[in-house]
Order: sequence, then structure tokens, then C-alpha cells
Amino acid sequence: MAETETAPANAWEIDSTDPKAAEGVRAALREVVDPEIGLNVIELGLVREVRENEGEIQVRMILTTPFCPYGPALLEMARVKAEEGAGKPARIELGIEMWDPSYMEEGAGAAWGF
Repeated sequence: MAETETAPANAWEIDSTDPKAAEGVRAALREVVDPEIGLNVIELGLVREVRENEGEIQVRMILTTPFCPYGPALLEMARVKAEEGAGKPARIELGIEMWDPSYMEEGAGAAWGF
């Protein structure tokens, strides 16, 4: 499904519970770029879920590889940007699922042959 104003390609729980916060978080996370690949965490599909729980934004992310050398920095940058985008405290949870190129936004992987 292509991303539209009403149905993002990667829908999160917060899209239905607080659409304004979801929009802010999504926009802010687009500023978090993987320095090795040159694409942001939204384009790569690394942000798997965003929800709000008791006033805190909870972001579940994965990495492109289990031993990504930039992993800790990407996670911290994502936490900071999620807080900025939502205007609320944020916490990052590292998911255990393996990244797959199919998670990428449509067209994002063209330069990489995906």
C-alpha cells in the first residue's frame, strides 16, 4: 500500500490513538539517517511500532543487522527525535525480528537494487 495522508505505509498504534503525535513522530524520525546506507529509519522500515502508554511514547525499532556498529547511536537519535516530534518523553525498545528489504518504503531502495 502506498503512503497516503490517511493510511501510512507502516501504520502504528499511535496513528489511531493520537494522529497529531504520530505525524510529529514520523516527521521527526525521518531526520534519523543510517550513516552507512544514507536512508532514514522510516524509509528503511526500522520503526516497527509506535504507541503511547501513560504519557510516554514507546518506539519499537529493529536494526538492519544484529551487529550494526551505529545501532546504539541510531537508537538514541530516534529516542530524542521521537520526544521532539511528540512533545512527550520517549523510550526505545529494540525488537528482535530480523530486518528485511521488504520493510522499506516503496521506492526507497531503488538506488540499492531492492
